[in-house]
Amino acid sequence: MRRNVKLMPVQILAVGFALIIFCGGIILSLPISCRNGADLSFIDGLFTSTSATCVTGLAVVDTYSQFNFFGQLVILILIQIGGLGFMGLATVFAFAARSKITIFQRTLLQESLGSSHIGGVVRTIRRMLVGTLVIEAMGAFLISLRFVPKVGLAEGIWYGIFHSISAFCNAGFDLMGRFEPGSSITLFADDPLIEITIMALIAVGGLGFIVWSDMADHKFSFHRLSLHSKIMLTFTGGLIVGGALIFYIVEGNYSFKGMSAGERIMNSFFASVSPRTAGFNSVQYADMSTAGRFLTMMLMFIGAGPGSTGGGIKVTTFVTLMLSIYSNAKNYNDLSIFRRRLPADAQRKALSTIASYIFLVICCTFLLLMLNPELTSESCFFESLSAMGTVGLTMGITSGLGTVSELCLMFLMYCGRLGSIAVAMAIVRKKVIPKISYPEEKITLG
Repeated sequence: MRRNVKLMPVQILAVGFALIIFCGGIILSLPISCRNGADLSFIDGLFTSTSATCVTGLAVVDTYSQFNFFGQLVILILIQIGGLGFMGLATVFAFAARSKITIFQRTLLQESLGSSHIGGVVRTIRRMLVGTLVIEAMGAFLISLRFVPKVGLAEGIWYGIFHSISAFCNAGFDLMGRFEPGSSITLFADDPLIEITIMALIAVGGLGFIVWSDMADHKFSFHRLSLHSKIMLTFTGGLIVGGALIFYIVEGNYSFKGMSAGERIMNSFFASVSPRTAGFNSVQYADMSTAGRFLTMMLMFIGAGPGSTGGGIKVTTFVTLMLSIYSNAKNYNDLSIFRRRLPADAQRKALSTIASYIFLVICCTFLLLMLNPELTSESCFFESLSAMGTVGLTMGITSGLGTVSELCLMFLMYCGRLGSIAVAMAIVRKKVIPKISYPEEKITLG
């Protein structure tokens, strides 16, 4: 007699994302999705689907040159599903059908959002859906103002919608191949409307839906916000401003050479915002200084907020690591910030997340170097960090990679979107509790 298999919420999310990626890969590889009826290899279609669903932006083919309107629409739908989470999309249909959200479905939504409380999760989802629609519509309108005069009314509106959703979901896909393949928004490096709009969309999407809901509950009163929201707002602002200042200093004679002071400031902020974790670039990373690329990798590593459309180890994890270093240096027992003490297991969870993240990136970098000996260590490490952080920035090596290298990056994108710890939990069906507790013995650390 067969035993019923019950999946944990994290396993349902993992399987759901995998099925969406696979179906998207099949559709994108068909002639119906490609220009002039040309087909695309299944592995390249699967890579594009993975990158879109995991809101990364790495591409082995130029989106505009390869895909027709239908293919671009499929990519956009995958981006929206990846940004909201497929459980968020399922909730849309539940709301439309006026169906009751069960406790199990609420648990799935809680896991999808990364929320620590199941209470109020449906309200958060409702706000998320309405907020997403409003913000993306505003972004689409502003971006369309620039493209309608260039490509006509219908196509200009489509460009506005596509890039607004791609930016808000931190995906980094673009249709700039119409003007110059692989250019991202480098052709608009002097355009405040495009750059500021995309920066705003990226930043808002990267804060996380939990922060949105908290701000709405407390009417934007900072001192009444939860500790999570205070950390996200404070350190997100600090990372953006601090990163922009460093980029302005180090890139003056490199990628920003020839720009006016105003353009340098704007592109400095863009270079600081985009790696966390959007994938748009206003300058070519091959033209950046080594210091600029290293700073970009650091920002990709940190990423955005939990429960957001972005990736990386997450800002709160990074802050927990910094607090841990400070507390150990001061010989404190607790991790405290904003007159609040973090839970006892926060440090362990943060270190586990960072360790698994670094381990996967190092393994993939080694495989890329082994399979592509002509590539530099920097470019392979940059590519691996970009995939794991679901960023989508590249030093131009993505399109030349082989099948095994693409599979390696796909796995990193998948882990980066779900979280490496979540993927491990999805593989292990049950929590294993040791039957024996062994004697404690100290070891020397540091």
